[in-house]
Amino acid sequence: MALTTKATAEHIYTTGLRNQWHPVVPSHFVAPGAMRKVTALGEDWLLFRKADGTVSMLADRCPHRGAPLSLGKHLGDRVACWYHGVEVDTTGTVTSVPGLPGCNLEGKALVTSLPVREVGGAILAYFGDEEHPEPCELTLPEPLVDDEIEAILCYAEWDCNWRFGMENLLDPMHGAFLHHDSHTMFDGESQAKFRIRETDRGYFFEKTDQRGVNFDWVELCRTGIDWVDLSIPYPPSAGPGGAFGIVGMACPVDERRTGVFFWRYRKVSGWQRDTWRFLYKTLIEERHWEVLEQDRVMLEAMPVDADQYENLYQHDLGVVRLRRLYQAQAKAQSKTASVVG
Repeated sequence: MALTTKATAEHIYTTGLRNQWHPVVPSHFVAPGAMRKVTALGEDWLLFRKADGTVSMLADRCPHRGAPLSLGKHLGDRVACWYHGVEVDTTGTVTSVPGLPGCNLEGKALVTSLPVREVGGAILAYFGDEEHPEPCELTLPEPLVDDEIEAILCYAEWDCNWRFGMENLLDPMHGAFLHHDSHTMFDGESQAKFRIRETDRGYFFEKTDQRGVNFDWVELCRTGIDWVDLSIPYPPSAGPGGAFGIVGMACPVDERRTGVFFWRYRKVSGWQRDTWRFLYKTLIEERHWEVLEQDRVMLEAMPVDADQYENLYQHDLGVVRLRRLYQAQAKAQSKTASVVG
């Protein structure tokens, strides 16, 4: 597998950081008793769900000849490769070689199996290299585990590098321009000053002269998984719950494709929770897709080398900080000590 310290820092920076958790796909993509091939961090994987709902994630590579296990047959608690029938369980251990019973492959863990968790309707996986196979500590975003908060997942795939998706979230000023005609980001000043404010889990990038009017702040959180938290003002006509929050994550699919996860949330309970969900599904969700479409069109139109021809200014401090952080981490995860530009 390519999740190794032998990869260059440039490759890691392009296809996704290792030794941390990433979202993979929404949970409903894999029904009970089903399998699904996915790509994440530039590698092919097999998501395998037992009838009882338990999900596992294996490298999509039979240990015999390297054929895709995703073309095989679901046998309840294991998968049989279509090519020669070799059976592999959810831990990556070969349980049977039908063509040669007693073969020395049997009983050996020969397929990479990733630690997985499900939260907020999404499958998360820990992607470690050979020196860090055990999962790091994971602290989940509060809005996804707080019983008083109703979070609704929105998922899309964009044809852009994952860093563009993260950088877009660490750029609040684009809300006043790209999303000016949206239902929530039409108000406020089109000029601002920003600052970075450190936290014990990352940093805030926020406007110093405006709050609670537009997309005025974002927090990068690094808690074993990278996510952002932000807030968009909502009028009373949008129902109970006050400000509308977003937890955002990006899954590096490969160097030119990204899975984006946005949980839209409000702090509501009881009848207010029902009201919020009803309004969201019947009225608000369509408007949010319109906003996301604006982001998609812009990011997919960006040249892959856009960051090589920039002239940045004060509004880009959050993006610059993010890049330096990710570049340093990619270099630390590579034994080749390649220099990322």
